[in-house]
Amino acid sequence: MCPDAREVRKALAVKLVYQGYLYDEIQKILDVSRGSITGWKQAYEETGIDGLRLNYKGRKSYLNAKQLQEVLSWLQTKDCWELGELEYQLAFEYDVVYESKQSYYDLFSEAGISWKKTTKVNPKADENAVAEKKEIETLLANNREEIETGKLRVLLIDECHLMWGDLSGYVWGKSDQEIAVPVVNERDKQTYYGAVDYLLGELVLKAYDAGNSKNTINYLEYLLANSPDQRLLIFWDGASYHRSKEIRGFLDSVNQSLPTEQWKIHCVRFAPNCPVQNPIEDIWLQAKTWVRRFCALIPSFSHLKWIFEWFIRHTTFDFDTLQMYGTYSKIK
Repeated sequence: MCPDAREVRKALAVKLVYQGYLYDEIQKILDVSRGSITGWKQAYEETGIDGLRLNYKGRKSYLNAKQLQEVLSWLQTKDCWELGELEYQLAFEYDVVYESKQSYYDLFSEAGISWKKTTKVNPKADENAVAEKKEIETLLANNREEIETGKLRVLLIDECHLMWGDLSGYVWGKSDQEIAVPVVNERDKQTYYGAVDYLLGELVLKAYDAGNSKNTINYLEYLLANSPDQRLLIFWDGASYHRSKEIRGFLDSVNQSLPTEQWKIHCVRFAPNCPVQNPIEDIWLQAKTWVRRFCALIPSFSHLKWIFEWFIRHTTFDFDTLQMYGTYSKIK
């Protein structure tokens, strides 16, 4: 499940404190007050992780006239906002938490701040997706027992190319002003190999300099080491380096002429040009959408990579497309 951004910010602040960051540095990275950092650290030391969870029961749900003017004035102090910042301000400064997001949107509107679009997404489609999906469903169903007992690990693999330019997204900003996010070189890129465990909803992430046969073999070896006493059923797209001579040679050496049902690694390709068949696409989208919420707080590409990786490694994913080929449960 995707964590609440407000809880994540608290956890990030406390983590940075224990990693030796100065409070002034944390203030700049997360755009939070020194008092909030101190309070979160104290709450964590007193009650552990539960001290960082949201607990708004019993708080009032309105601002008086004076407080309203203070909030509207505060919203004029920056050109770019993230919804969580407004939620924090009301919760910690005025002890106010709205049940409906619309109340926060109304405050933005009253302050002359609107939702700004900075990028577009152009999804692809494939006419053969339905037929191909049925074949995958059948393959998994035929191996249900081994999947649920952990003998066969089903992994959906894809590569993600994170670029500094990906930081541009939707933000809250003054209606009459263009929102500019500082990006020194939008083509700065980090390639990630990822494999989502179909049974557990966890993503196995590893960074590389590029997507190619050499790195693909290294990643497959990494997955083998990460899956002791398990055979791997891998679904991935038809990228040229997934079909290369080097990859075929590697798979032959691993599977050692065994019958198909005993292969250590069995690779199956999705339909051509059909990213919707791979639920990991939704994970990449979630991760990129999440880091875009902090676009005004990320000063460098290295920070962007750190936050992207932190989100991936600390999230168990649970959404409808992860069950698109059938529902499976681990048998203990």
